[in-house]
Amino acid sequence: MAAHCDPLSLSLPDEAATRQLGRALQELLHAGDTVLLEGDIGAGKTSLARALIEAGLLQPEDIPSPTFTLVQTYNTAHGEIWHCDLYRLTDPDELFELGLDMAMEAAICLIEWPDRMGDARPENALTLSLFTKDTGRTAILVGDESWQPRLQKMVAELAGAHV
Repeated sequence: MAAHCDPLSLSLPDEAATRQLGRALQELLHAGDTVLLEGDIGAGKTSLARALIEAGLLQPEDIPSPTFTLVQTYNTAHGEIWHCDLYRLTDPDELFELGLDMAMEAAICLIEWPDRMGDARPENALTLSLFTKDTGRTAILVGDESWQPRLQKMVAELAGAHV
């Protein structure tokens, strides 16, 4: 089991800051990366995922929530992105039916409601938890030590953008 780096906490005072975080994350992801998006309903998971996907699209397209389809896929400048919403998943074995196990090896995977994954939750994933706070949000990012240099670069870029 890989050691985890210290949690990174970011204040997101408004929707624009949440979207900016999504765009910044898109720049550091590559095939085989998984981002686990945690938070209550309405915490901003889908909004962040949409901004991340939009930032990398080769051509603009509609980005619906995958709540009912469970998975939506997109071709981006950094490779294929799988946007998954596991809220309606009833058994972790369904992940294999979706092909998510193979996608986590070959694509960028954004997974909402990762608690539904059970033991299939990847150890090397970046966990991004969103919490509502006043009129904004707080994002807590936790990953193994392989994420640390990328997260430091992202934080520096966000600081330069005044987030």
